[in-house]
Amino acid sequence: MPVISHAPDTGIWLLSTPRTSYALRIDATGAPCHIAWGPRLTLEEAAELAVPAGPDASSFEGRPPVGEELPVDGGARFGPPSLQVRFADGTRAFEWRPVGHDVHEPAPGAAELSLRFRDRVHPLEVTLRYRVHEDSDVIERHTVLRNAGDRGITVLRADSAAWSLPPLPDYRLSHVTGQWSAESQLRRDRLPYGETVLTSRRGITSHHANPWVMLDAGDATETHGRVWSAALAWSGSWRITAQRTPDGRAGFTGGAGHDGTSVPLAPGEEFTTPGFAAVCTDGGFGAASRAWHAHTLAHVLPHPWETAPVLYNSWEATGFDVDEPGQRALAARAATLGVELYVVDDGWFGARRHDRAGLGDWAPAADRFPSGLAPLSDEVHRLGMRFGLWVEPEMVNPDSDLYREHPDWVLHVPDRTRTELRNQLVLNFARQDVADWAYDWLTRLVAKNGVDFLKWDMNRAFSEAGWPGRDDGADRLWTRYVHNLYGVIDRLRADHPQLRIESCSGGGGRVDLGILSRTDQAWPSDNTDAADRVAIQHGYGQVYPARTMAAWVTDVPNQLTHRTVPLRFRFHVAMAGLLGIGGDLTRWPEEELAEGAELVAGYKRVRHLVQHGALHRLRGPGDEGPTVVEYAAHDGSEALVLAWQRVQRHGGPRGPVRLGGLTPGARYRDTRTGTVHHATVLDGYGLSLDLPPGDWASSAVHLVRLAERDGA
Repeated sequence: MPVISHAPDTGIWLLSTPRTSYALRIDATGAPCHIAWGPRLTLEEAAELAVPAGPDASSFEGRPPVGEELPVDGGARFGPPSLQVRFADGTRAFEWRPVGHDVHEPAPGAAELSLRFRDRVHPLEVTLRYRVHEDSDVIERHTVLRNAGDRGITVLRADSAAWSLPPLPDYRLSHVTGQWSAESQLRRDRLPYGETVLTSRRGITSHHANPWVMLDAGDATETHGRVWSAALAWSGSWRITAQRTPDGRAGFTGGAGHDGTSVPLAPGEEFTTPGFAAVCTDGGFGAASRAWHAHTLAHVLPHPWETAPVLYNSWEATGFDVDEPGQRALAARAATLGVELYVVDDGWFGARRHDRAGLGDWAPAADRFPSGLAPLSDEVHRLGMRFGLWVEPEMVNPDSDLYREHPDWVLHVPDRTRTELRNQLVLNFARQDVADWAYDWLTRLVAKNGVDFLKWDMNRAFSEAGWPGRDDGADRLWTRYVHNLYGVIDRLRADHPQLRIESCSGGGGRVDLGILSRTDQAWPSDNTDAADRVAIQHGYGQVYPARTMAAWVTDVPNQLTHRTVPLRFRFHVAMAGLLGIGGDLTRWPEEELAEGAELVAGYKRVRHLVQHGALHRLRGPGDEGPTVVEYAAHDGSEALVLAWQRVQRHGGPRGPVRLGGLTPGARYRDTRTGTVHHATVLDGYGLSLDLPPGDWASSAVHLVRLAERDGA
């Protein structure tokens, strides 16, 4: 069981997970301060680490900038504040006054600590909440603010949590950067002295950064070393600030919002920050990833242990040229491949013949679907597949009936140009009437047409983010938009328990633990080029599990990169996640249809490993040599090894790869060749990859553990 213990004589709180401990205390000023975060400790051992702060080195130093649980703006603090407030009389800063605590079990196998504080003068209450689980080393934190007075308070910054690292000889920061069609590019760089800010000011999680970080001493590898990592559960603008101080410490703070925005807190109003969870692991970056994957499956996703179906999506086959006969023909071919979920993409509604019109008018196009969508849905179901639709509920084209009727519904600022990106504007989901409108048509659409799956897209960032008619609208909309978005999805799923949803934002623009707590999977990138996807999926999988990672096989030359790679290579790359197909099946020759059906069937035999097994990155993307990943069953009973070699150089490295997650002393049979391998050899010496000669070579090796009585 997770344990939260307290020593009243020292004031220390100790949170214990299966393999780690987290210790903090309330200091003499009333401020919550960090003590330790790492291997398991007892309260007595934690007390040894609770060294009182020494005298200031000089009048220029003040409190150490790293070491508080939530650094505030106030007193002699000069680091990045996690909490900044302005009271009605103009006073800024916050002074801690402890007022209580409680420990309870919010769910079986979980324990939660709440530390309650109040400003020493003003009626602002702050509660720090910590949650631990019996099956996870991830610690979940968030902060609750409450205005207990009768005058408004402006919250200039309210981070969810701050995390402190122990003194280390060096620090390295891992994170991802990117852009549309090139998301999740992994970076590992020495953490510079000063402050490093990762942020999105776009109203969405963004393609350009993602709200997670990993830090280590600069010596961690994929399989060795201690790693500290945190991820924010928020789908709007966000900011994480990592800092390295001259006295040899490092830490980071993060939460919703970006510079220049604030949260008005009316009398009696409460504001709850999103979760900012973190984990400390031994065993390198691979162990950190597996900890996140297991936690996401156990405590984030709504239906984690379901087997995700093989999907077909019509977009790259048809573009906007969508009609019932064409979709029926594609559905018939998809069914012969073994597809289990058929998704109609953009173009099925209103005047949507291109991206300049129709968005917002969510009724089936009468000239293309004269009897509505129900006949197509019925046919897809008859073919043994589920039926899905693409939707973009948060957007509108100016050339649409919706915009002509409700031009005030979009984000805008009076007397400012309404900037169009992709010929569309953003509907103000912070408005309850807009959110209710979206929920109303969505729930009717799903019910009327037997919709099993929605690909929920969002194809542009916020601009002119105003809310005319409300004095505080420009500040309130940033958080209320996201909460109303979550609310629409939650209501929709409550109405339709069978409905499954994919998060998409022009690809990977909205991937985070917040949206994944109410959807089932995510679209990592609009770039379906298998060669580029290897790196994108490598970065995505640092925190997010393969069970959430949609991956398609599309046609060549690729629509975006114009690169041509073999069908088998494309399938093997997509098999590393939730396999989907997005090519124009009416143009696939019979031999490709036959090969595709064989590969789909092969994926179905191993997808339980991909979707629910433990990921081991055996060899990362590089200029030479193959990229290799392994998915191992948690009980060691079987494993899948996927390898992709872009270009082979004569005389280049062809060494074996050492596997992980196998049962010591056991033997494993390759289900394709019948070859039997000893786990001791596979783990200690490696598996020789049987890659075919030539460029764009790939392989999938399925190993199954033999029973002791089975012979070789």
